[in-house]
Amino acid sequence: MARGTEGAVDWEHAARRAAGVVKAGPPIDRPGLEALVGSLRSSAVDAPAYVADVTGLTEAAERAADGRVLVVDRARWSAAAADTFRAMAGEALPTPRVPGAARVAGEQLGWALGLLSTRILGQYDPYVGDGRLLLVAPNVLAVQRQLDADAADFHLWVCLHEQTHAVQFAAAPWLGDHLVGVLQDVLRSQLGGDDDGEHDGEHGLVPDGADSAEPHDDDQADAAGGGLAGLLSRLTGATRSGTPEVPGLLAAILPREQQEQLTAAIAVMSLLEGHADVVMDEVGPRAIPTVRSIREAFERRRDERTLSTLVMRRLLGMDAKLLQYRNGAAFVRGVREQVGHAGLNAVWSGPEALPTPAEIADPAAWVTRVHG
Repeated sequence: MARGTEGAVDWEHAARRAAGVVKAGPPIDRPGLEALVGSLRSSAVDAPAYVADVTGLTEAAERAADGRVLVVDRARWSAAAADTFRAMAGEALPTPRVPGAARVAGEQLGWALGLLSTRILGQYDPYVGDGRLLLVAPNVLAVQRQLDADAADFHLWVCLHEQTHAVQFAAAPWLGDHLVGVLQDVLRSQLGGDDDGEHDGEHGLVPDGADSAEPHDDDQADAAGGGLAGLLSRLTGATRSGTPEVPGLLAAILPREQQEQLTAAIAVMSLLEGHADVVMDEVGPRAIPTVRSIREAFERRRDERTLSTLVMRRLLGMDAKLLQYRNGAAFVRGVREQVGHAGLNAVWSGPEALPTPAEIADPAAWVTRVHG
C-alpha cells in the first residue's frame, strides 16, 4: 500500500473544523490585546537567557532566542497543531482505501483539536520547520485572570517553561527525530503494513453524533472510522462532551518491544518536563516574584499541557504508568546534586545518554552509567 500523509487525513478540513468549533476567548479590548501580545513576545525573547544562566546551555539558549515566536488565537493554534500531527506522522499513515475516509479522519482530528485548543497555554513545537514557539493568547489571559496572577510574572513563567523546551531541543537536535521515530513505529504497527489493506476498517471509533460538513451514512462512518480514524480518537481522547478519557487500548495490544519503546519515550517526556520545572524553580523570585503562588495553582492543571506529552499519554492510555514518570524533577535534582548542571547536560549528547525508566527513579544509576 502506498504510504504518505497527503491522502491519509484531510488536514485542511481538520483545521477548518477546529476553527468552527473553538470556543471564544475571554473578552479584551484592543489596547489590552496589544499589551498582552507585546508582553508575551517580550517574555519569549527574555526567557532563554534565564535558562542559560541556570543550565550553562548558552549556545543552545542563543539559538532558542532567535527562534520563531507565534502569538496565536485558539483557531490558529488548532491549525498549527494539525501541522504538528502531520509532521510527526511522517510517512507512517497509509492511504485509505475507503472513499471519504480522509475527510472523516480530518473531521475527528478537527473536533479534538478544537476541544484541546482551550487547554494549551504555550507549546514549543520542534517538529515543524526549524521549530517554533506557540503562545495561545486567549488561554494565557483566561488562566491569568482565574489565578489573579501578576501579568508580567505569569507571561514570563509560561515562556520560561516553553523556552526551556526550546533550549533542550536546541542542545539535542537529534531528539525530535528520536521521539518521532517511536511514534511512527507505533503508528505503523497499529495501522498495519500489509499491501492489500485488509485491515482497513478495523477497530472503528467515531465520536457519537459528530457533526460533519457533509453527512455520511453509518456504513461509511464505520469503515472510515476504522484503523486511522479510530487511532486518532484514541490519540486525542476527544468526545463531543470534551472528556479526554481513554482506556489503555494500545497498552493491551502493542507488542512488548513497542510498549517498552513508548515507556522509554514517556520517561524522556518526564525528563523534559522535570528539567523545565527545575529551571523555573532556580530562576525563581529574582525574575518572577510571584512564582511560588503561580506554581502551586498550576500544579492542578499540568497533566496535558503539551501536545507531545498528550500524544504519548494517549498512545499508552495509562494514567498509572504516567504517574511513575512524573518524577522527572526529582531525577534532575538528584543528578544535579551529584554532578551539577554541567554533568546533567550530558543527557543531551545522544539517545544513549537518555535516562531509562528505571533511572528516572534512580538518578544515581544514571550518573554511574554515564559518568562512571
